[in-house]
Amino acid sequence: MNLINDTSCGWTNQLPKRNNIKQLNQDTYCDYLIIGAGYTGLSAARKLSEIEKNKKIILIDAQLAGEGGSSRNSGYLVDTTLNDGFTSNSDKENYIKKTKIYNLGIAAVRKFIKEYQVDCDWNECGKYFASSNQKDENKARKFSELLNSLGFNNKILSDKELSKKLGTSFYKIGIYTNGGILLHPGKLVRSMIDTLPDNIKLYENSQIKSWKKINNKIECQTSRNNITARKVIFCTNGFLSSLNIKKNYSFPITLTASLTRSLTDQEFENIGSPEEWGVLPIRPMGATIRMTKDKRILIRNTAENRNPFSMNKKDLLKRVKVHSIGIKKRFKELPENIIESSWSGIVCRSGNSSQIFEKIDDNIFTAGCYNGSGIGVGTLFGEQIAIMASNQQSGEISVIQQRKKPNWLPPQPFLNLGIYTRLAYERIKARSEI
Repeated sequence: MNLINDTSCGWTNQLPKRNNIKQLNQDTYCDYLIIGAGYTGLSAARKLSEIEKNKKIILIDAQLAGEGGSSRNSGYLVDTTLNDGFTSNSDKENYIKKTKIYNLGIAAVRKFIKEYQVDCDWNECGKYFASSNQKDENKARKFSELLNSLGFNNKILSDKELSKKLGTSFYKIGIYTNGGILLHPGKLVRSMIDTLPDNIKLYENSQIKSWKKINNKIECQTSRNNITARKVIFCTNGFLSSLNIKKNYSFPITLTASLTRSLTDQEFENIGSPEEWGVLPIRPMGATIRMTKDKRILIRNTAENRNPFSMNKKDLLKRVKVHSIGIKKRFKELPENIIESSWSGIVCRSGNSSQIFEKIDDNIFTAGCYNGSGIGVGTLFGEQIAIMASNQQSGEISVIQQRKKPNWLPPQPFLNLGIYTRLAYERIKARSEI
């Protein structure tokens, strides 16, 4: 078993190594500086290159482009959510606004896929919300009623129906929605990197340490060099607070996931040869689990308030053990020790599960805090924050601005205490769902 953590992940391990990785090695000036080269930053850079063809655009990342949260997620492109972070949506009006944003995000990714003929294992197979506890039937039915009232196709499924679809008898109640999409997040973000226009300068392994506004320019410092920019767009998602951007409105959560090797033909047959599927938990801290196109199983069932880069091999093995138990509970027919890679990464949360999309100053902009739905929303927000930064408007921006804004959060140490308490509470409630 080859466990890989933090320097890469199971998705990117399947891709060829990149060449021509450039690091910032001199002081420079640009018209637009985009900090963070994930879905948001890459999309922002691409859109700016279209709008501002004659401007100097720099895209910079503290590590390798696309190898943060953008390639460390579960590969769900969602149109609806049951749990956003710590909350269930009871506010129907706000839920409608959120689903509009999710669907604009799907449209943004779909447009990119079509334009550049991207192969990212795109599968419009829908998704399942499921639980192993029959007590969750009432919650499932209420959510189904909400979806029905909004015109979202969905179906409540029994344990027998779920077993036939998923290849496991673990789940007792579930909802199927047909609007979700499964994909390979590593392939998607890599294609965004590979198709960057020539007028964008990408610098990697070049962390912004600090920044300040002097007169009408922004000066940013790395460990070795300075960048002076006319305008800056912060797209660092879970690391926004570390750069003093919306510091009291978001916080990072560390998630750990594991990916198995591809199942053999016999192993796949033993679990019923199911079509590709993805399950999201009805209980917030339950396991997210899916089958991939190449017959791998991904599981993610840990959420912690900690720095992922401080996780050593011993820490990782503890979480992999939990993942192994989770897979075995669902698929007793499969052998032990089929996990091939494991990794952790940052998800950015807000107190009310709302995203950040804001003009901070005349020349400072930011987008992030996707609460676990960053593939579509991150792509959308990147494009639209670029439009805003170039002093333009769009129908999409109007929709985004109608959402609820993130709530103010208490300062430390009270914030961490609240996060720890809530995580512990949700973990206890979902202990049967690992």
